[in-house]
Amino acid sequence: MKLKFGLAALALVVTPSLALATGGCNYSKQKQAISCVTGTAWDAATSSCVPQTSS
Repeated sequence: MKLKFGLAALALVVTPSLALATGGCNYSKQKQAISCVTGTAWDAATSSCVPQTSS
């Protein structure tokens, strides 16, 4: 009887760590879309929104 409870407790402890080892929620693979206000555009060189120039 003690062996069954011990194995069940071990399974409850190990399961979350196995889920994280397989990748979890992949937070690092998600990217936020950049949006700038009207009249500005994203400049990758400065990593900011810059005013658009008309030509």
